[in-house]
Parts: sequence; structure tokens; C-alpha cells
Amino acid sequence: MNGPTAATPVEPCDFTVFGGTGDLALRKLLPALYLRDRDGQLPDGFRIIGVSRAEVDDEGYRSMVEDALSEHVAADELTDDVVRRLVGRLHHVTLDVEDVSDWHRLHDRLKDGAASEDVIRVFYLAVAPALFGPICEHLDQVGLATDRSRVVLEKPIGTDLDTARTVNEAVGRVFDESHIFRIDHYLGKESVQNLLVTRFANTFLEPLWNSRWVDHVQITVSESLGVGERGSYYDRSGALRDMVQNHLLQLVCLVAMEPPTYVDRETVRDEKLKVLQALRPLTPELVDRDIVAGQYAAGLCDGAPAPSYAAEVGHESSTETYVAMRTEVQNWRWAGVPFYLRTGKRMAERVSEIVVVFKEPPHPMFPHSEGPTEPNRLHIRVQPDEGMRLHMTAKEPGPGGIRLRPVSLDLSYAAAFGGRSPDAYERLLMDVVRGNTTLFMRRDEVEAAWAWVAPILDRWSRPTHRPRRYPAGTHGPVAAATLLERDGRSWQETE
Repeated sequence: MNGPTAATPVEPCDFTVFGGTGDLALRKLLPALYLRDRDGQLPDGFRIIGVSRAEVDDEGYRSMVEDALSEHVAADELTDDVVRRLVGRLHHVTLDVEDVSDWHRLHDRLKDGAASEDVIRVFYLAVAPALFGPICEHLDQVGLATDRSRVVLEKPIGTDLDTARTVNEAVGRVFDESHIFRIDHYLGKESVQNLLVTRFANTFLEPLWNSRWVDHVQITVSESLGVGERGSYYDRSGALRDMVQNHLLQLVCLVAMEPPTYVDRETVRDEKLKVLQALRPLTPELVDRDIVAGQYAAGLCDGAPAPSYAAEVGHESSTETYVAMRTEVQNWRWAGVPFYLRTGKRMAERVSEIVVVFKEPPHPMFPHSEGPTEPNRLHIRVQPDEGMRLHMTAKEPGPGGIRLRPVSLDLSYAAAFGGRSPDAYERLLMDVVRGNTTLFMRRDEVEAAWAWVAPILDRWSRPTHRPRRYPAGTHGPVAAATLLERDGRSWQETE
């Protein structure tokens, strides 16, 4: 069996992480760069500069990152030589981004030892969105924002449509849109990218991908963990801002988009934008009828007692930790097909999955058969255990009459392709260095998504709004099941 294709090295780069001592950098970004270095993708001259307010020197930062690698990279993937090589690339700059007098430190560090004046510079802003604009302005003022620079913006891009526009305008005054990378790590997952290949590189499936043959679509992103140390951030955000406005709507776009002329940086994003613009507009009545907010109460999760959300954040709150909704894409392809979305914390299991449920056969051809029949379903597993499963109906072997039995055709990416698949951040960080924006959100996409959820935010801002409680370790509030039951459907739980 063939293993994964060898990685192609990127160009030398100065990769600067604002928030370089923070959780995202130490838990995700630096381990991702380590694994790309291990696979030979980081060339000589690739430097990594952590920027933070912490009073640590290069050696202190290197020690901090070594500890993070030992904690967040699997032991069998750690190699002493590669750890030393990555640590040798590391530098730290102590900088208060709001203090103009500090910025010469970053300027001097990037100019000192740079391979050349036109070296690629990546600025990853793993900081609060309120700092995106000021950081970009300072980069411009000290001459670090050049036509060879890229800026990466972590979600959330604002907290609503107005703040998103403010952030986009501030960053856009410094960087051209082609140099702005709004990252959504879900778009870097192998199964999400493979969805485009499954649809558009296989002729048997695309003719069925429409309202004539598809009954409905379900998208689930559930987590078994609670808010943990993110309670302060999460209580200001909630599941709608944290997950629906970006992750879930991006998955809807990839499921529902029209085939682009070819897959390229702008053609895919053009088609995704059309999906966002075609989502059924929300009225207050539709928000009340078709959208469910929930919040986890105490319960059992993964076999252990789990506290309520209020206990974790330390006070009573109306912040939702769960959202379920019914919507439609109002265009020629999808007219009348419901899209059911749900996401939540402290759920029965951690799973991200897209389920396309096809319609029943138009005529019962086997009236005297025995055994259960089920609609054909295509399950696309995003995490964990990435892969696809196509559920079909077959005849059970044996003499006599026909006995029907549901069976499945399974594709596990790990089994089919062998070896380890790079995770989302590994893939997306290398795309940033290459300047490939295909898997990143464009400004108009972000603003279209915020515009669509605006009526929900407005409706839920009322003092009387209270999310429905659900016990930790379950599949969410009863009202979420009712959302489908009134259409004669049910959630497809993991088998």
C-alpha cells in the first residue's frame, strides 16, 4: 500500500506569531510547524518569531516550546534531532502591541539575520480581534507590511456584522485582500477537502446531488468537553458565534456549492459566497420556530460526573452552549431540501459529521420482502477517524424469499492511504507561506455569514431569552429532536 506523498518544501520565511506564548501557539501552531519540519517542509532560513508581552529571552522561549512539544505532540512522533532543529529556529520578542515605542524590537529582529529584504513574512495574529487593526497599522508604520507579507486572522472576525466590517476595513487599509488569510481550521481537514473531490471528480454522485434525489442534509459538530479554561471567552461568545457563524456555515457551503469551472483560489470562494447569499432569510418568527438554543446542566460525560456550564463559568448565564437549526438553501439545486445543523459542548461524544440522506425509491419493487429498509445515506466523517460510509440496502444471502438488510461501504482514509495525515493547521500554515488562499475565508464570505446570523443574535439579545437545559453527556435538548420530528425525520446518531 502506498504511503502519503512526500511533502514539498516551502520558501524560506519569517513566521511571526503574535500571542506566541499563548494557548493556541503552544498547543496547535508550533506543534504543527514541528511536524512540517520533521517531514522536511521547512527549509534552512525558515525562522519562527514568537511575540508576546512575556519577559522571556530566546532561551526561555525555546525551553517553553520544548515543553509544549512534549505535551502536545505524540511521543512516537518526537525526534530529538528535529526538536533541536525547530528550537534553533525560534526567537522571542517582548512587545506590548499597544506601545508604539516597543515596535522597533520586532523591526530590528526581523531585519537582523533575514535571508534577504524580500523574504516572505507571515504575521499570525493569535490575539484578540480588537488588536487586529492596531497590529496591522503598526506593521505598516515600521515598514514590515510589504508585498511579500501575509497576515493570518484567527476567528472570530468580530462579534457581529458591524464589528466584522470594522476589523476587515482596518486590516484592509494595510494589506491587500490577496494577502489576508482568515483561517477556519475546519477547511484544512482532509475529509472536508475530499468532499470537493468526492463530488466533482466522481461522475456517479454529482447527478444525484440535488433536490430531486436528496431528502435532507444533517451537519453535526459535537464536543464531549466543556468550556474549561475558555470560560471567560466563551461566555461572551457562545456556540452561535464560536461555531455556527464560521465552521458550520462553511461546511454548508462545501456541501451545497455549485461546481466551479476549476478549483482555484477565487472560484471556490465565489461559489461558497453564492450559498451564503441563498440561505433562507431569517425572520423573528423563523428564529423562534426553527432554531434551538441549549446550555448543558450537570450530568455524566465520558463516564465521569460533569459540572453544569454555570458552575464552570462561576455564575448564571444565558450563553448558549448548544445550537440546533433548520434552514434551506433557496436556489435551483436545493429548493425545498432542509439542512439541519447542530453543535454543542458536553455532548454524548466528540464527532463532526455530514450526513446526506437520499429519498426513498419512488416505487416499492419488493412488496413481499422481509427485513428493514432505510434511505440511502452518505456519512462524511470529519473527525475523529476521517472517512466516508455509504449506507445501502442489499439482499441477505440465503434460499427462499428476499430478505432486505442495510449494509455499508466504508472508506477509512487511514486504512486506504496509510501513514499519518497532516492535520488542518499543518496544511493551512503551509498554504499561507505559499500564498494559496483557496481554503481561507474572503471578506465578503465573512460578512455574508454575519449578516445571515444577525437576526438570531438580535432575537437572543432579549432579556427574556433563556437557552434550554440539557444534561451533560446527552445529545442536547429535547426541542432539538422535535425540530426534526415535526418534519417526520430524526437525527442520525453515530453508529
